[in-house]
Amino acid sequence: MSKQFDVVVIGGGPGGYIAAIRAAQLGFSTACIDAWTNEKGGPAPGGTCTNVGCIPSKALLQSSEHYEHAGHAFADHGINVSGLELDVAKMLKRKDTIVKQNNDGIIYLFKKNKVTFFHGHGSFVKAADGAYEIKVVGKAEETITGKHIVVATGSNARALPGAAFDEELILSNDGALKVGAVPKKLGVIGAGVIGLEMGSVWRRCGAEVTVLEALPTFLGAVDEQIAKEAHKLFVKQGLSINLGVKIGEIVKGANDVTVNYTDDKGAEHKAVFDKLIISIGRTPNTNGLNAEAVGLALDERGFVAVDGDCKTNLPNVWAVGDVVRGPMLAHKAEEEGVAVAERIAGQHGHVNFNTIPWVIYTSPEIAWVGRTEQQLKADGVAYKAGTFPFMANGRARALGDTSGMVKFLADATTDEILGVHIVGPMASELISEAVVAMEFRASSEDIARICHAHPSLSEATKEAALAVDKRSLNF
Repeated sequence: MSKQFDVVVIGGGPGGYIAAIRAAQLGFSTACIDAWTNEKGGPAPGGTCTNVGCIPSKALLQSSEHYEHAGHAFADHGINVSGLELDVAKMLKRKDTIVKQNNDGIIYLFKKNKVTFFHGHGSFVKAADGAYEIKVVGKAEETITGKHIVVATGSNARALPGAAFDEELILSNDGALKVGAVPKKLGVIGAGVIGLEMGSVWRRCGAEVTVLEALPTFLGAVDEQIAKEAHKLFVKQGLSINLGVKIGEIVKGANDVTVNYTDDKGAEHKAVFDKLIISIGRTPNTNGLNAEAVGLALDERGFVAVDGDCKTNLPNVWAVGDVVRGPMLAHKAEEEGVAVAERIAGQHGHVNFNTIPWVIYTSPEIAWVGRTEQQLKADGVAYKAGTFPFMANGRARALGDTSGMVKFLADATTDEILGVHIVGPMASELISEAVVAMEFRASSEDIARICHAHPSLSEATKEAALAVDKRSLNF
């Protein structure tokens, strides 16, 4: 007799484990299946985000930023450092410790909320008696049954044809987090979030980093003014960013990788790198789900097909996170996981795609919410814009980081905030005020009238809102 649950979640990443916890909080008997394994063979729930994505990359970004500050910025503060050394092994060990703390935290949360955890690979077997049988293959094999199934199996790094990941010379995000020594020359194919973040880590540590991007524009999803500012700052830091390139043959040697490519002017180049990171997007992870056994519909790209409420074509089968449409963001997955659990309970779970914040954790950070200026122009929306540079912000001067700006876009008639875009220090934290404001359909005048602490970086947000009405006070 299989174990029976009200809700079975396949996948323990941000969407999956949060869905399981919320379902349990709502009174459902809940199970979560996750196959991620640590180096000792034990469970490592948290998905890509915790194990080889958001969490470890931020740990390395912080370590590398400290190293760069110690080597360059501390002197401006009257702090002289001699004999500065980088211990990459210890830096990686710290990163691994943080990952394990997050893994263990999720297991603790499962116990706290009475979620039954299965360490193994989950897949559909069949539909039976108004429920679904799910096979779990781990150290042992067993079958469990769920009345509701939530698919939260995440995504995988997209490989470049002819350049399979070996995680030694040709790296995905996984291998990029495990580089044991600073490469002298590092190549990055793809100037997206992962490429820029990992390129920034190893550039700060001393690598010569070359970024090769096929698109003719830099960060095409970002507001153009913000993207141009970011590009200028990254080039000044030492990143070599090449746009509009066409990648040719990639040849792996014994200890290096040669990339043949054509630049935007048609000239041919051959670059030799010690390591090559490929970050050209991600693909939905539906391999091994055995979707065909129950007739679960996938779209032409392999995503689980869902409607606006994350319902699949099957009754009581749901899907959330990277494996469905929408932005591949951990916090989007979490919100969908909560919403699905609440919909199962007959409540009205809500996810507003228009107010999901985006962040690139480079230095300076880039964060935005809502529409860009180019999108508003394309849609024929009349708008007003206001910007404020961090160089005019007292707290930024005290921090020693005055790069970047805050930009507000508001409706020309109603003044409702349509988008907020930031490049600069702590942009990932500052964007939350804009998200709250947009959820409540606030105007730029609302932000302009709110008292912000002085001195604080958040004053740049207020000043940018004031600038929409051309009455900025400090610039």
